[in-house]
Amino acid sequence: MDFLTPEQLPAAARLLTAGQVVAVPTPRWYMLCARAADPAATNAVFRAKQRPSAKPLLLLLDSPATVEALFDMSVDARLLADGLWPGDLALRLPRKPDAKTIAAVGSPALVGCPDGILGRLVALAGEPLAAAVCSISTLAVGERDHPALTAAQVAAFARTTGAGIAAVVDDGICPYGRHMTIVDCPAGAAARLEREGTVHARAVEAALTPPGGPHVG
Repeated sequence: MDFLTPEQLPAAARLLTAGQVVAVPTPRWYMLCARAADPAATNAVFRAKQRPSAKPLLLLLDSPATVEALFDMSVDARLLADGLWPGDLALRLPRKPDAKTIAAVGSPALVGCPDGILGRLVALAGEPLAAAVCSISTLAVGERDHPALTAAQVAAFARTTGAGIAAVVDDGICPYGRHMTIVDCPAGAAARLEREGTVHARAVEAALTPPGGPHVG
């Protein structure tokens, strides 16, 4: 496994294009990333995490416009995207009927537009990425299995699991150690906070309250 600096993100993007898995830091923890449209690469993520294929991966896209081209975004979903993307918010969205299904992320899919190093990597890749926390899945987790907060912990995860991670982008220690916030946004219905994480519930509420008017569901 290679150790890359944030300045070497283009090399990480080339590895993704070649069908490899890379680990990338976020303020929360390191994430395993692969091309969403590459079944072999996404299956490698499932195997490394001992994660059942019935538990889909996170889909990462470069902009709200790209999201809207693929998914049915309600009024609430658009408000959340306008107020909190790019960032640590994931929206659960139904796919448009004419959009190609990506097996690894399912439908409705959990969709994010990340910022920071991960967001830059998505832009460099030029296509959707699938991602998951660099840790054993919760269904198989042991007492000592925790999400990787350092590149050294990513390397230890790779050695233990035989994950075959091609490279890790080392940007030091991830300080938060918390999940993304998830909001379920069904078509034609009000958004529902599914899980609070690094984005506070009050921030979600504020995004859903348009300036000068009441909340629109």
